[in-house]
Amino acid sequence: MPREFKLPDLGEGIHEGEIVDVLISAGDEVKEDQPILVVETDKATSEIPSPYTGKVAEIRVKKGDQVQVGEVMVVFADAEGTGVPEKRAEPSPVEVSTPETVPATPPTQEAPTPAPPTPAPPTPAQPPSGRDGPVPAAPSTRRLARELGVELSRVPPSGPAGLVTAEDVRAFAEGKAAAPAPGGKPAEAPPEVKLAPAVPAAASALAPVAAPPLPDFARWGQVERIPLRSVRRATAKHMALAWSQIPHVSHQDVADITELEAFRQKYKGQLKEQGGSLTLTVFALKAAVAALKAFPRFNASLDTTTEEIVLKHYFHIGVATDTDRGLLVPVVRDVDRKSITDLALELPKLVQRTQAGQMSLEEMQGGTFTITNIGFLGGTGFMPIVNYPEVAILGIGQARLQPVIRGDESSVQVVPRLMLPLVLAFDHRVLDGAEAARFTNVVIDILQDPNRLVLSV
Repeated sequence: MPREFKLPDLGEGIHEGEIVDVLISAGDEVKEDQPILVVETDKATSEIPSPYTGKVAEIRVKKGDQVQVGEVMVVFADAEGTGVPEKRAEPSPVEVSTPETVPATPPTQEAPTPAPPTPAPPTPAQPPSGRDGPVPAAPSTRRLARELGVELSRVPPSGPAGLVTAEDVRAFAEGKAAAPAPGGKPAEAPPEVKLAPAVPAAASALAPVAAPPLPDFARWGQVERIPLRSVRRATAKHMALAWSQIPHVSHQDVADITELEAFRQKYKGQLKEQGGSLTLTVFALKAAVAALKAFPRFNASLDTTTEEIVLKHYFHIGVATDTDRGLLVPVVRDVDRKSITDLALELPKLVQRTQAGQMSLEEMQGGTFTITNIGFLGGTGFMPIVNYPEVAILGIGQARLQPVIRGDESSVQVVPRLMLPLVLAFDHRVLDGAEAARFTNVVIDILQDPNRLVLSV
């Protein structure tokens, strides 16, 4: 029968994507894992591979379409290439004896002793997943399985509708996958406990109010409508989610980076010869990790369903990057394990690939904390929005020479110093203002003293 290919779960809260390109046509013969569509989300542009080998019967999407996870995009023909459901032979009825049809034993004849039942032949072992055909999994999950040498059909799924996630693959590769339940299906997780609101939304005077319709702006002059598409559309939804879910508070301060800038100027040429760039963001990455280690709750997420704070014992820092498609946040992995030189070599390549649209979805996921630096564009400060589901983000403004008063009552000096504005936005459900001030003080102390920065590596 025809096989439908639906937009797979792309992970980490991504529920839709925009069709950037269709790489096949109806009637084409394709092979499994051959790229057939290009889909763009708020994270990255990804090639979607075919889950089947066969003939394309129908393409239900076109360039520019917004597709929801689970929506059918391509229909593949059956084995005969007809695209019409194949008729399966009906199983022959099995005769079952009932009390009315069992022949009576003649009273004069002794009933024979029943023979012991013949043991059934052993059933061949089935894969833990118990699935036939292609396994539902995102392209990044398939790639991860290939890299780890894991057969997807043997991985117990935890996602909706039998979807195998990247976490399932990693757990299976590490031997931590849960044992399958009888019947070849993975044991179902206990249902999540969700807390009911104390007051029904409809009964509360503070319940969210739906936005009223816009007026007809054309009444007052000429207008133009531009579709909200691609990264801009996804960013709008993500920012609305973050702002509505997270009670934002910000803490602002300044760091004297005069000595740090002298240090940077001294070594930036050496790094440039190696193909790197010794930017202020590189130093901010190391300073942020030192502060995250000192205050682990900034490296966390809030699980509202279980009322738990999820502390992460790894340090993957997102770096907000300006691109012609909109704001994207690639992730620098394991910042705590990398030197300043390592980061100076890696970060420019990461930014370049992001701006060129070459980052994979996997490389844009898994961040635990974010840094956004708009200093090169100017501005004395700004209020960043926390990158949900993280709980904090560090914003960096433009460093400027400013007059700074030094000394005491007996001797006062006004000296020019290079001052860097910092703003830390955080989730007030998880963190408090005093913690934010202490966190920022650690960042400032490290940025102000290059020797301490080196010691923190």
